[in-house]
Amino acid sequence: MRKYFGTDGIRRIANTELTPELVYKVAKAGAYVLSKHTDHAPTIFIGRDTRISGTLIESAMIAGFLSYGANVKILGVMPTPAVAYLTKRFKADASVVISASHNTYEFNGVKYFSNKGMKIPDELEEEIEEVMDSGKINELTAVNDKIGVSEIRTDLLDEYVYFFRKNFEEELEELNKENFVVAIDTANGATSVVADKVFTVLGIKHHILNDNPDGININDNCGSTHLEMLKEYVIKNKCSLGIAYDGDGDRCLAIDEKGNEIDGDKILAVLSNYFKKKGKLNKDTVVATVMSNLGLNKYAKQNDLNFVQTKVGDRYVLEEMLKNGYNLGGEQSGHVICLDYNPTGDGILTSLMLIRAILEEGKPASEVASIMKAYPQVLINAKVSSEKKYDFDKNEEIKSEIEKLEKEFNGNGRVLIRASGTEPLVRVMIEGEDIEYIKQRAKQIADLIAEKCK
Repeated sequence: MRKYFGTDGIRRIANTELTPELVYKVAKAGAYVLSKHTDHAPTIFIGRDTRISGTLIESAMIAGFLSYGANVKILGVMPTPAVAYLTKRFKADASVVISASHNTYEFNGVKYFSNKGMKIPDELEEEIEEVMDSGKINELTAVNDKIGVSEIRTDLLDEYVYFFRKNFEEELEELNKENFVVAIDTANGATSVVADKVFTVLGIKHHILNDNPDGININDNCGSTHLEMLKEYVIKNKCSLGIAYDGDGDRCLAIDEKGNEIDGDKILAVLSNYFKKKGKLNKDTVVATVMSNLGLNKYAKQNDLNFVQTKVGDRYVLEEMLKNGYNLGGEQSGHVICLDYNPTGDGILTSLMLIRAILEEGKPASEVASIMKAYPQVLINAKVSSEKKYDFDKNEEIKSEIEKLEKEFNGNGRVLIRASGTEPLVRVMIEGEDIEYIKQRAKQIADLIAEKCK
């Protein structure tokens, strides 16, 4: 069990759990592990979101890197995918994003990216932890002329804007955008510094919502975790589409012109359909996680697409894509990876690809997204003891209940049960056609698990 890193870097309450002292050690150990095979002083990029604790964590991170002898380029407020793209584009040795993504402002986090612009694998995170907790950390100290230097490079944000111009400008110029208006919710987060620039330069009519970060309003009743305001705005202002990013800009969810949600699964359906028509969907395959909606699986089968599922976490989606040469994958949360463009989820990229697909179809967003029928999903957490949370599948009574329900569904429903990686909980997720019935059955199974695993 890892001590510091979770499924998406290190994420804790800033300045009490994620202390400057801890961050300093993470920086020194990370710089060592990620650059020990290089023969030069490493260069590391640092970007952050808009949280009040961002500059505090950034300062500790910079101090750790410079103390090790690494040179730092300070990117300032910048979306996670922008940092990933710039790391690869300018051949940095590694990069760090200081963000807690969709969490509330009191949290912050540290995510490492390799020189290829990808989140580092579990093994490297484990190695960083080993160095942090060994006496070796004290030896990683540069002296005299080996001490690193930092440089502010907030100007590199323009390179990220150019990335979108290069990939979308010509195609979008040829499409009829006259009556197409988008509402964009930047969650008072990292995309607030760049979304308006991108949509303006591409000539897409738009309204920006929640782009006045004050350090504590990131994700506060806005963005991809709180779609109510965007839904209301789209309907009231008769917009063609609503787009919502999360705090660090690696996720995108959408709202059609009628106010209905287009989640990550539906976005994957739309994009896979678009790519396949263009002959650009590698091996006719979509990669998703086990939490994806049954409707996406059904859509894939009906359209002769291969559907591959991984365990929960965008890093596992990416690993599967890289291993087998697939170029489209993602999660229901709106974390979509288009590997031909960027090796991480990119909210702005996802939204532009969705807009392009809708404009090329020449139909309303609701009609374009209707190619996938989403099954109702219910998720209930069963409280269990930490010692027994991985034992639910060993109990005959629980197994029998699950098998009975799966047989009953006969392919038109699904039962997925998994232990939480961080809490004493077992998550019971059931999909089916009748929402009231699956609510009842999910509660029954969750209660049974709680009783047998207490």
